[in-house]
Amino acid sequence: LQCTYISIEQVERTHAVVLSRPSWLWGAEMGANEHGVCIGNEAVWGREEIGDGEALLGMDLVRLGLERADTAEKALCVIVDLLEKYGQGGNCMESHMAFTYHNSFLIADRKEAWVLETSGKYWAAEKVEGGVRNISNQLSITTKIDREHPELKEYAKSNGWWDGEKEFDFAATYSYVNTARMTTSGGRYCEGYKLLNKHKGSITSEIMMEILRDKESGINMEGGFMTTGSMVSVLPQQPNLPCIHFFTGTPDPARSVFKPFIFVPGITQLLKTTSPTFGHDDPVKKKPRFQSKPDRRHELYKKHESAAVVMETIKDKGKEMLKEIQELEKQKINQMESILQNGCLDVNQVVNLFSQCVEEELKIY
Repeated sequence: LQCTYISIEQVERTHAVVLSRPSWLWGAEMGANEHGVCIGNEAVWGREEIGDGEALLGMDLVRLGLERADTAEKALCVIVDLLEKYGQGGNCMESHMAFTYHNSFLIADRKEAWVLETSGKYWAAEKVEGGVRNISNQLSITTKIDREHPELKEYAKSNGWWDGEKEFDFAATYSYVNTARMTTSGGRYCEGYKLLNKHKGSITSEIMMEILRDKESGINMEGGFMTTGSMVSVLPQQPNLPCIHFFTGTPDPARSVFKPFIFVPGITQLLKTTSPTFGHDDPVKKKPRFQSKPDRRHELYKKHESAAVVMETIKDKGKEMLKEIQELEKQKINQMESILQNGCLDVNQVVNLFSQCVEEELKIY
């Protein structure tokens, strides 16, 4: 199986997946599979140096976890096994400037959720027992460690990061973070934690979308690094109800439509939100890599980009457009809520659910 940089052994069977992925690589930032497993990842840094070699990217591991596991716990096992076998590494940006990092993962299914954080080949995992949980660009697992790399503590001791006496705190040991200040220090992790806690016990898909649109907190990033895709999933505990996954497929969720997707048989490729691929001619595949940068924008992205210019320059027209896309989203959310309340799914209607919403969004633009 050819991943972004390396080939690995393929498995006998893979599951259907829906992915929100950077247009140039094989893996994904986040996604879901047909069994209701969802995974998202974040870049993290710490004391452990990042090797120069090309291996699996964290985004490859997201996709592999979704393709190969039908529960959150199995996805965790898939990722740590692959990490042990192939390692993580390689440039995470479509550029000859190197941008590398370790990875943390949020993994959930209908019944449970895990946070998995890595430092090179070492890792710790925390089972989320309730309440709210978020990850961002820092290690966040402290003393509640439910699974770990067998040499996690020994390695920390050998590097002089932990004395073997005091209680082992993963984030404090493997990074430079003062874990006592993590939830009060004003970074994205802290701001996300505050926004989730504010709505604890009453979070709906709409509230989640609102949080992802929040610019003041830095959750919705602007500038050089920009929020370029967002996802919200509803995973009902009742097995007869479908999991619903909303994707923007466009940058800046504050002016994007969260479009619903449900796994049913017969779904065809989501063409208008799929970036073009260039096969063996892709500058990512050729060595030296990244010597040129092809246009990877998909149809919805291009239209959304033009609409963003209108929103910024022709204020009245922009306001009208924004109002229309908000109404479209509200209509889809209501439609999904009624499916969840009535437990009634018309497969023929749902098969084009996402694509149809994309068409409606294109019409507004």
